[in-house]
Amino acid sequence: MPISAKYLLIGSTEAYSGKSATVIGLADQLQKKGLDIAYGKPVGSNFSEDQGKVGEADVEFIKQILALSPQRLLPTLLNLNGTTVKKRLSGEDKTDYQQEARQYLQTSSGDLVLLEGAGNLAEGMLFDLSLPQVAQAVGASVLLVVRYQSVLSMEALLAAKFSLGESLVGVLINDIPADELEFARNQICPFLEQQNIPVLGMLPKNALLRSVSVAELVKQLQAEVLCRGDRLNLMVESLAIGAMNVNSALKYFRKRRNMAVVTGGDRVEIQLAALESSTQCLILTGQVPPPDFILNKAEELEIPILSVDLDTLSTVEIVDRAFGQVRLHEPIKVDCIRQLMQEHFDIDRLLSILGIEAAVALP
Repeated sequence: MPISAKYLLIGSTEAYSGKSATVIGLADQLQKKGLDIAYGKPVGSNFSEDQGKVGEADVEFIKQILALSPQRLLPTLLNLNGTTVKKRLSGEDKTDYQQEARQYLQTSSGDLVLLEGAGNLAEGMLFDLSLPQVAQAVGASVLLVVRYQSVLSMEALLAAKFSLGESLVGVLINDIPADELEFARNQICPFLEQQNIPVLGMLPKNALLRSVSVAELVKQLQAEVLCRGDRLNLMVESLAIGAMNVNSALKYFRKRRNMAVVTGGDRVEIQLAALESSTQCLILTGQVPPPDFILNKAEELEIPILSVDLDTLSTVEIVDRAFGQVRLHEPIKVDCIRQLMQEHFDIDRLLSILGIEAAVALP
């Protein structure tokens, strides 16, 4: 590996903050600048099996999006789940994961190695693979991604700075509501800079990035698709529950956009109102099939109808959880994050902090 290769570890203070999205947006700009990028995720937790091969789903996705060769993809060292934790606690797993991480120094290559951290700063500590421990093992700089919940999110950042010290080279604040952007720029950003925490990016809240595909809802709900199975790529941005009278439902639905509507299979008037609104899919509970005219209208409007063997409360809980754990595995989201990062992330400042010179200038 060339001596000039550097490591940037993208971490977060809590899970589902946008680390994978940040990796993709960063890599897109770095590759446009002519830099040779490698990628790895030391601690994985989203393993899947495809055609007999077991792999970390986020890693496989990013490998494809970035068109990385096998030589530019570092191995995932640990599948973090209940089984591996029990093996560690029982003493069955005696692996020196710090040594495994240090092997990255001999096996990786490129101008910059992007490492994606685990869910938060502490995850993986049982295996000596917490974010600070990985950073220490490979001498990585750390970029933290923080999802803006409120001004209280800043306390987690200060705690992270205390834990990471000089290895923390910057922060990306993600998902900032439009009405909070001015305050974030004028108050939060200067404050963090005074704490020696460079603010490299501030991304506005984006409904598309927080959306889930109808296909993902089918998977999570184990739903039966009653019509328009060819439109499962539609993106759902909000959830509405059709449990009121039809007049109230119409007013309620008209205030929302790109929604999934959960209602009983016997609530035909609510189903009709939903189909006349900005609905991406209908989710029917109670195992009552809709009448033919509803199916025909949905076919005509290209709106999928799903049937679930669940009650309304359980359905809503599963859909809510899907929104809370959205992933980036749709091309439309990839294009969106690339554009957001190009507009709102200071890539030149990051390269300056890392001491890396671009091969070409971005247009």
